[in-house]
Amino acid sequence: MTDLIVEADGGSRGNPGIAGAGALVRNEQGQVLAAVAVPLGKASNNVAEYSGLIAGLRLAREIDSQAMVEVRMDSKLVVEQMSGRWKIKHADMKRLADEASRILPPMQVRYTWVPRAENLDADRLSNEAMDASAAGTEWDPTASRIQPIPN
Repeated sequence: MTDLIVEADGGSRGNPGIAGAGALVRNEQGQVLAAVAVPLGKASNNVAEYSGLIAGLRLAREIDSQAMVEVRMDSKLVVEQMSGRWKIKHADMKRLADEASRILPPMQVRYTWVPRAENLDADRLSNEAMDASAAGTEWDPTASRIQPIPN
């Protein structure tokens, strides 16, 4: 049974280029419990995707470190690599995958690929992060289109 759902995304305007990552955590009713956008400066698309995953897993751990977590991403590469079905050959990706796998015990996390159309909120957050990155500013959560429910 899934207790929390992480939706994550990352992008780069140019590859590498201005990059950002976004992630949110939902409860099983679909309510957004937490959201974050991470400006990354200049990075590749794959680094941005992994950065979104890491940010989402950290949010989930802050909410409930014992929860079963389903990660939903539109990055087939990240989903397949983190599920252990594809090898990780690139050193940067291996480092980021190792970091992600240490956030929560791997037995608590399940990875699911979703079409981009089902990952729009995480995509919005990654675009907010890229906009902040391009402007050289921090992400402003109060200006975000994705707002968590109040505690």
